[in-house]
Amino acid sequence: MRNADRVTAVLLFLISVAFAAGALKNYQWWGPGGPGSAFLPFWLGLVMALLAIGMFAKTLKKDYPVADWWPRGQGLKDMLVVLAATVVFVALFNVLGMVIGTALFLAFLIWYLGRHRWWVIIAVALSAALFNWLVFIRWLRVPFPEGKLWIF
Repeated sequence: MRNADRVTAVLLFLISVAFAAGALKNYQWWGPGGPGSAFLPFWLGLVMALLAIGMFAKTLKKDYPVADWWPRGQGLKDMLVVLAATVVFVALFNVLGMVIGTALFLAFLIWYLGRHRWWVIIAVALSAALFNWLVFIRWLRVPFPEGKLWIF
């Protein structure tokens, strides 16, 4: 397990660095209206690289936990439900649009995995939708799919 995590950390680091470098190489960092299209991918790549370094450093500990690689029982069921929800989210992306699709996806995951109260689920879903709309559509002017519902 330790070696698998080390290989994963190194691969994640390499992909993250390539992602950040590709953003800077192929897109504009800053434009006349503010951050350009390279701004967010660069920072995302940098954060992913730092997390990969942290993951690798964790494997260097002597008391590194050894665990089964594949989940069983409820863990396997949860993993398959999240995978199925992600596939449905991607499949309905052009129908629902980014803002509504993300809100519904998060609401489902919070309900299924967290078993939270309905008002928490609605608050997080609406906050995520508002955040997506404000940052990406309003501030960065990223043309997200609007969906067939013509909402957002």
